Amino acid sequence: MAAPHLRFGLAANRLHHETPDAALFAWLRACSATIRELGVELYTVGRTHDAIVREGMLQGYPGLIRYPYGREGGLMKLVARVTAGREGQEPFGGAIYLIDPVDPSSIFPEALALKRQCITHGRPFISTLAGAVEWMEVERMHAGLRPDPAAAQILDLPRQTVALIAHDALKEEMVAFAAEHFDLLSRFARRVGTGTTGSRLNELAWSRGWPRDKTWVDRYLSGPLGGDAQIAELVLEGQCQRVIFFEDPHVARQHEADIQLLERAVRVVTRTAACATSPTVARRWARAVELREANR
Repeated sequence: MAAPHLRFGLAANRLHHETPDAALFAWLRACSATIRELGVELYTVGRTHDAIVREGMLQGYPGLIRYPYGREGGLMKLVARVTAGREGQEPFGGAIYLIDPVDPSSIFPEALALKRQCITHGRPFISTLAGAVEWMEVERMHAGLRPDPAAAQILDLPRQTVALIAHDALKEEMVAFAAEHFDLLSRFARRVGTGTTGSRLNELAWSRGWPRDKTWVDRYLSGPLGGDAQIAELVLEGQCQRVIFFEDPHVARQHEADIQLLERAVRVVTRTAACATSPTVARRWARAVELREANR
């Protein structure tokens, strides 16, 4: 086994580990080989860890590390370790928290803090099955391994729609990200966005030679006026598979409920949709997909 260097917090709401076909086990069936090959350390909250053991997965793997139950502070410990390392270790590289959108624990303070700290520190906060499978492929690509054919469907960009959304303080970052990865984003069947962000991205595309009589991004309403809700409906209907949402965690947001609605929609269709919520994470994802394309 490779020397462990990747550390992720891992948790799953009950829905995602109570039956053998649940999302947690679907992820492990798809990614166990990659987890072992990369030597990923999974710091796993108690009940999630117990479910993995019950189903006989990752048997004998030393990188499966048990944390306390959530009620005993297990999820709180993940928050602390995403923020900073411990005992000479680097901080966690991110968190995989498979969320049931109707489970009350998904909006407990520690769950919200885990997401916020991941965004603040530029680490992935992965809350869907599709996102968890995809992120292991991202790590494979950055480690110089060959692409895993199992990830092909999730990364079939020409058959997908991507939503590109940014809060005011991060609109420049979104435009910069789109400029850096314009060719990759142009491979999607469709791009959608809200309000001003969509306008800015269309101006960028036209400056790059995109036909002036066509929009590069199909614009919906601004977020406060309902654009997030419109895109949430696309996600629920299977018409949008990926959301790249540059969230600003440092400001109060008057339309917070709309933002949560969009994130919740992604989690409802956990097997088919993924979300990236910071420029650092989006860039790491994009570079990995470009590497994958180059190595196919």
